[in-house]
Amino acid sequence: MLGVSLLAILVALIAAGIFFQAYGVSPIRAYGDIIKGAFGSRLGLTETVRRAIPLLLCGVGLTIAFRALFWNIGAEGQLLIGATAATGVALFSGLPGPLLLPVMFLAGFVAGAFWGSIPAALKAKLGINDVITTLMMNYIAIYIVEWLIHGPWKGPTMRGFAYTDRFPAAAILPTIGITRIHWPTLVIGLVLAALAFVLVQRTRWGFEIRVVGENPHAAKFAGISHFKITVLAMVVSGGLAGLAGVGEVAGIHHMLLGPTHVSMGYGYTAIIVAWLARRNPLAVIITSLLFAIIMRGGDVIKVSLGLPFQLVNVFNGLILFFLIGSEILMRYRIRLAPRRT
Repeated sequence: MLGVSLLAILVALIAAGIFFQAYGVSPIRAYGDIIKGAFGSRLGLTETVRRAIPLLLCGVGLTIAFRALFWNIGAEGQLLIGATAATGVALFSGLPGPLLLPVMFLAGFVAGAFWGSIPAALKAKLGINDVITTLMMNYIAIYIVEWLIHGPWKGPTMRGFAYTDRFPAAAILPTIGITRIHWPTLVIGLVLAALAFVLVQRTRWGFEIRVVGENPHAAKFAGISHFKITVLAMVVSGGLAGLAGVGEVAGIHHMLLGPTHVSMGYGYTAIIVAWLARRNPLAVIITSLLFAIIMRGGDVIKVSLGLPFQLVNVFNGLILFFLIGSEILMRYRIRLAPRRT
């Protein structure tokens, strides 16, 4: 399984190299600069880790949803809704300082879970396509954020910019030194990855998730509630994406901004993170770091090589394309048969 995934990544890198060559840049130089940009300096390393945090949380949540055979394409919207809920607590709750951050994380989880439970209930009860509903709810979340920052939450101190006011000091997450690594969110992500692995592999609920995902008919015959498992899986999946949103506004921006500033497409990229991890929450720790390197490489591509930042999306698309294409190698053994005469 690992070999097939590595082969898919290798083929994707070769295919991406064609695009670099088309722009007149040597693929070897491009990949060398990307690695150097991600690990060649303290700034590069810390920025890589910082971008891995939301990918880790969203990716772990998506492995749970995918295990339950629910195709959650809505982690981006769940992240934004979690960020919005945390902002509401930070600016308008009036809570005392020590309670702000814990309640912000709780609000972010609940908001993301709620946003994820809606398409889950629609699929489990009415059979509505989960890909379409989760994808469309991303756009609803985007427009909610846009409405708030241009309307009722627009900060009077921001001099006309479409931002909320800055969070109070008690609502800002601590970071490691002068970096932007908000370590509490990183610790939460690592702990939840381990807990998710134990949940899936060692608990009754995890067993029911696996049965529903691998054989829905057997699950029905065994009396496992498809509705309960689907909704609970999406509560966890959406809730973890919501936590990622809290980390972005409380640890990076310290205010609610436009959707493309809050999230650099983390919810979408996390789909590939979870898929490459083969739905293993612990493996997401590694795959989230890999895609953080690619996202950090986008800065290098734009600044050092003068190429469009959108080549990062080409990377991601090619990797997902070849990963899905490699599924046939996971299910069937291909061998050369002697020619019949």
